[in-house]
Amino acid sequence: MSVSGAGLGERKIIELITGLQDRMRGNPLPFGEDVAAVRLGKGRLGVLKCDMLVGATDVPSGMSLWQASRKAVVSSVSDFAAKGVRPKVILASLGLPKGLGEDEIRQIGSGLNAAAKEYGAHIIGGDTNEAEGLTIDICVFGICREKILVRRDTARDGDVVAVTGPFGLASLGLKIVKEGLEAPQDLRVRALDAVYMPKARLVEGVTLASNRLLTSSIDSSDGLAWSLYELARASSVGFEIDRLPVDGDLERFALENGIDHVDLTLYGGEEYELVVTLSPRMFGRAMRRIPLIPIGRVTGDVGRIVLRVDGRVLDVEPKGYEHLK
Repeated sequence: MSVSGAGLGERKIIELITGLQDRMRGNPLPFGEDVAAVRLGKGRLGVLKCDMLVGATDVPSGMSLWQASRKAVVSSVSDFAAKGVRPKVILASLGLPKGLGEDEIRQIGSGLNAAAKEYGAHIIGGDTNEAEGLTIDICVFGICREKILVRRDTARDGDVVAVTGPFGLASLGLKIVKEGLEAPQDLRVRALDAVYMPKARLVEGVTLASNRLLTSSIDSSDGLAWSLYELARASSVGFEIDRLPVDGDLERFALENGIDHVDLTLYGGEEYELVVTLSPRMFGRAMRRIPLIPIGRVTGDVGRIVLRVDGRVLDVEPKGYEHLK
């Protein structure tokens, strides 16, 4: 087997593979969206999403099997949240290493069930196989009206860009886990909770979408900066960010300890907030339903994302978490 593709990175590999696929006529969503969809007739879509958790890369030290299996479901549900779609049923395929005991299998099973229940869905089947390390592949299915599904490629110049919550805690939590960083107890607990018990913003996404308040939306699990670039690429727009949505406690801790809070906020992964755009006219209506943090505006400067901070204008780099690099 050739290994010449080593180091290409997940995004380049996806681009190569999708470029070799025949396009389905009438496909309502392009490759590269948060989910896939197929028309069912009468204005309805069947919406699908697969997401794979691999123990070696996606399960940090200290995470239990219960938490890992729950996280596998949360990752897929977060993409449904970005589209404004409720998950209905879930298939779970498990690659399991030899030697797992009954208690460990029960942790995996109960974690899957707990996550499905948390988001109003049910596990209805799947597959099991032997693997060198833990692998959990989740496939989620739901149904929605096509007119309420929120896309990536429909942001407009002049729109407000906003997020559903502050950023940086998961990045800090990973530094605590991987580097042994010391932090005040309250902040440490919150940061580790962001790592071990992430939450999908399903209520927020469904509420905003069902009320037709958004022009575009994306899940931020690959990091805030990369999510903005994905929206910019899909919609042929740019962004001007004038408010960094950093967690307040994290910002104070970072400034006191010489840690770059801008880097933690923009470039960390494993955060499951939604990044949304909406017209200025709709922003007030949205805020009456869901608390949002406005962070800037959409511009016509295609592909450029800038951050205005402390009187400076900085270019936001197109980077974030990426497998296979």
